[in-house]
Amino acid sequence: MRKDIAKELASLCARNKDGSFATQADRANILHAAARTLQKAGYQNLAAASLKPKHVDVLLKQWQADGLATGTIKNRMAALRWWAEKVGKQNCVPRTNDAAGIARRSYVAKESKAQQLEPDTLSKIGHERLRVSMELQQAFGLRREEALKFQPGYATRSSPDAIELKASWCKGGRARTVPITTDYQREVLAKAAALAGKGSMIPPDKTYVAWLSTYKEATRTAGARKLHGLRHGYAQARFEALAGFPSPAAGGPSRADLTPEQRAIDLTVRLQISAELGHGREEVTAVYLGR
Repeated sequence: MRKDIAKELASLCARNKDGSFATQADRANILHAAARTLQKAGYQNLAAASLKPKHVDVLLKQWQADGLATGTIKNRMAALRWWAEKVGKQNCVPRTNDAAGIARRSYVAKESKAQQLEPDTLSKIGHERLRVSMELQQAFGLRREEALKFQPGYATRSSPDAIELKASWCKGGRARTVPITTDYQREVLAKAAALAGKGSMIPPDKTYVAWLSTYKEATRTAGARKLHGLRHGYAQARFEALAGFPSPAAGGPSRADLTPEQRAIDLTVRLQISAELGHGREEVTAVYLGR
């Protein structure tokens, strides 16, 4: 019987629901694309359990030839390791990215990746709940999944001066609070409450996976892909508001040029922003703020 590697990998993903809904969806998309790449490379009758190092090499070389970012390639390699583990072929995929010859990723921003939502872009999004979820990403530095699963009633139940994010919305299951400090944040919260009330920003008749697919298609059509830059914008605005001077990524002084007093402020502010973004380490702020 002729094998269809794409169908086999889809079945593998359906049977093994490891990670969050977003992780599962991203993994399934990566493996589907990998299957098609292998088929185009001549492996038309490959079974999922027949994975070999040569297949991994084909994929890695194609991704590198496509000029994909280091972080993107590492995410795809993680999906391949998951595949290999599920079919008992762990040795087919290099255990580390160094062993695979993948360059180390730079975690210090060389230039600003901050984004702001343009009115024209928002006007192209046909679903009001999606528009407001995008504004939640901008106003509070939320990840995509957090903004889509956001429940206004729950988030504002404890304090008028901060939102509370449920662990199940957040990456790594880390609940957190984010302060409410601007009129814009309050306006966005009011919009969200009017739409969802005590429910979530996902319509009652939709699953998260289905609504995520709608989000991706709507933002792609509107030319608003890679909205992770909204978190960069939030981090840089918060840094300047708290520190009193811009971050290096936003044109401010580098850490080497700061006075001892400013360095102390810089560290304190970075730790706070790291917590607001849902990270546990100050070092991660270099991605958003530079160094």
